[in-house]
Amino acid sequence: MKILQVTPRYPPQSGGVETHVREISERLVERGHDVTVLTADAGDGGFRAERRNGVHVRRFRSIAPGGAMHVCPQLAAAVRRTDADVVHAHNYHSFPLFFAALGIGDRRFVVTPHYHGGSADSTRDKLLSAYRPVGRWAVRRADAVVAVSKWERKQLATDFDVDATVIPNGLDVDRFTSADPVERDRPYILTVGRLEEYKGVQHAIRALSELPEYDLLVAGSGPYHDELERIARQEDVEDRVEFLGYVDDEELPGLYAGADAYVTLSKFEAYGMTVAEALAAGTPCVVREAGALVDWTSVGGCVGVESVASNAVVPAVADATDLDPNTSNLLGWDAVVDHVEEQYRGIMLSDEKREA
Repeated sequence: MKILQVTPRYPPQSGGVETHVREISERLVERGHDVTVLTADAGDGGFRAERRNGVHVRRFRSIAPGGAMHVCPQLAAAVRRTDADVVHAHNYHSFPLFFAALGIGDRRFVVTPHYHGGSADSTRDKLLSAYRPVGRWAVRRADAVVAVSKWERKQLATDFDVDATVIPNGLDVDRFTSADPVERDRPYILTVGRLEEYKGVQHAIRALSELPEYDLLVAGSGPYHDELERIARQEDVEDRVEFLGYVDDEELPGLYAGADAYVTLSKFEAYGMTVAEALAAGTPCVVREAGALVDWTSVGGCVGVESVASNAVVPAVADATDLDPNTSNLLGWDAVVDHVEEQYRGIMLSDEKREA
């Protein structure tokens, strides 16, 4: 089968959607499929083509204010020229999905929106509001829609009136379950992710003043870094907050395994990949009851908080450290690709039946 993936960014760019597209693309190649990725992250160098682990990658230049949206009209023409059997577009919150829908013609079309409903950035939020009518059209153009969480499926039904199939993000489970814990002089709490205001790391920093027995390790980089450092100084906990920056994939499992608790207080998530990684490493979690993180509150080993105030976060950390994580529902990437292939074959079969 010839499969075309369309996504705003692709590795070595990092992020949840980037990881998702890479994992399914490389595994589809291993299963004998011909996979091409069209992405809008070429940067100032302009168009370039390469091959990464068997995947054909074609990078186009885009306009990306604030590193977001990736306006890239040339993707529509690139999709129109393809001879793919299936076109699979990702990430409602960026324009490549819309341009894929414009260029799809009569090809089979799958959409994974990774939809979280909004943005904490006011400019981005206005763009998303203006984009809603055409974005809704693009999602409804799909022959199949895939949600990565139950919460996302409900939101897609409410906002776009589509019935999505839930296929969660996958995980290299063994890599995390077999990790050797990082050893440090003091126990620590961990948070992982891009340093944006909506990710809520500032709330974990503020709670630290009431958790004197712990350090806080912050893995990730992003534009909110300087403000987080300022907050740590303001709260007089800067000596117990360590900003690790980007952490290599090989080091991350040990960081999870060594933590007494993992904390994520993000306002918007379509799934919550870092929660799955922490649980797989045997680390209990504190999650904000917002977006798809709500789904994790029913999983053993997770404590949900409705408020991000310290008087809610502090006791939740104490409660979490007494829990044993449940990893029985975590899917490996091979299982995810089984389900994705089933979606592809299903719409191809429906097409053949219509023609017959």
